[in-house]
Amino acid sequence: MEQRFCSLCGSQVSYIVPAGDQRLRAVCSACGQIHYQNPQVVVGAVAFWQDRLLLCRRAIPPRVGYWTFPAGYLELEETTEEGACREAFEEAGAELEIEALLAVYNLSHISQVQIIYLAQLRHPHIYAGEESLEVGLFDWSEIPWDALAFPTNHRALQHARAMCQHKHLPPERRSRDLKMDADLLY
Repeated sequence: MEQRFCSLCGSQVSYIVPAGDQRLRAVCSACGQIHYQNPQVVVGAVAFWQDRLLLCRRAIPPRVGYWTFPAGYLELEETTEEGACREAFEEAGAELEIEALLAVYNLSHISQVQIIYLAQLRHPHIYAGEESLEVGLFDWSEIPWDALAFPTNHRALQHARAMCQHKHLPPERRSRDLKMDADLLY
């Protein structure tokens, strides 16, 4: 979505390449403010209680009714770990202990970076928050694979299983083959 007005003074912006830059930017014609547009950062966690993992059935667009692990946009002034824990609490009442970085997905085609952690639930008491229709702890064989909300859900869950079985595995960083439609944004 193209910006039309300056967020500082309200004047119209023009799209130009500012001095010292190489990209077209929205620049205020009145105050000169350069408005940089940067990728959205999504944070989340694949969280386990013993051998069962936490999934949330989405109550909000996009993908209402589909399952995902707790995740959402990083807020200002929080770390990625804090954001992942906050999202788990908001969506599932879950309290987490972050164990390791699970994956970083660079989805440049939708200007999004996803940072996903491997975590343990501090206790099994969970409930559906406002953004979830229901939540559950699933055994691997019970995961609703055909009803997962996003392509990165499949990848992260598979890599979580592999990391649990082989502790030496590094975080997943492959992104080029992950295609996600813009209408599937968190």
